[in-house]
Amino acid sequence: MERAMTYTLDGPLLVAGAGKMGGALLEGLVARGFPVHQIVVQDPSPPDEVAEFLQRSGIRCEPVVTALDNPPSVILAAVKPQVMDEVFAPLAKLAGPQTIILSIAAGKTIASFERHLAPGIAVIRAMPNTPAQVGRGVTACVANAATTAGQKAIASALLAAAGSVVWLDREGDMDAVTAVSGSGPAYVFLVAECLAEAGRAAGLSPELADELARATVSGAGELLSRSEFDAATLRKNVTSPGGTTAAALDVLMGEPGLQELFTQAVLAAARRSRELSK
Repeated sequence: MERAMTYTLDGPLLVAGAGKMGGALLEGLVARGFPVHQIVVQDPSPPDEVAEFLQRSGIRCEPVVTALDNPPSVILAAVKPQVMDEVFAPLAKLAGPQTIILSIAAGKTIASFERHLAPGIAVIRAMPNTPAQVGRGVTACVANAATTAGQKAIASALLAAAGSVVWLDREGDMDAVTAVSGSGPAYVFLVAECLAEAGRAAGLSPELADELARATVSGAGELLSRSEFDAATLRKNVTSPGGTTAAALDVLMGEPGLQELFTQAVLAAARRSRELSK
């Protein structure tokens, strides 16, 4: 059962974009007790499953929101980065002095939102990842100078519907965050793919190899999440000298090893993130 949360917003939560990530946040918020009458969604064509959820929950959804009775407490910008400027510019006119702009659009800088707003409005840039769809994501956030501690607390409470929340001191760190946690789930899925393929090469049926790889990766992740030990200690604890695990790790940690490949991959992703932010 989801843990109930207490939300105190003076105005509505305006959500621009109810795709996979926006929809996941909305479902998490409703499950944790966010009052649906305070939610307004702008999306001309949400996915069928999200549209069904919105209708079932009684959440107002409009193709375009041009006016609200009160300025929104939060505008959650969750549309694709390539259409963000087009979508956000008219929504910015609805913002009041105390409105929080909370963006989960990859690569969109704080400045790209500030240019549409009056001075002094809080803007928070956030980078969630896809495990948010099951409430197990991690979201990294960075705020502009106008954002108060209280506004950060509101953003943290909202984003906690998708998992854990961390705050950055510098927006420049967002490229590395994108490379590690934003793109990171894909790396883990690739590990599962490779493990299953290796199992097939070792003689297992495709079905059994897939089942074992999936359960091993998800189970190891859950163990890491719950354990008091770090990943290196857990790895050492399961590795007997001269055993089967040690034989495999000699290959994975050789030259060039898995660490070098991961480092190159993360640096490549960070470079691409910087390019896309320009």
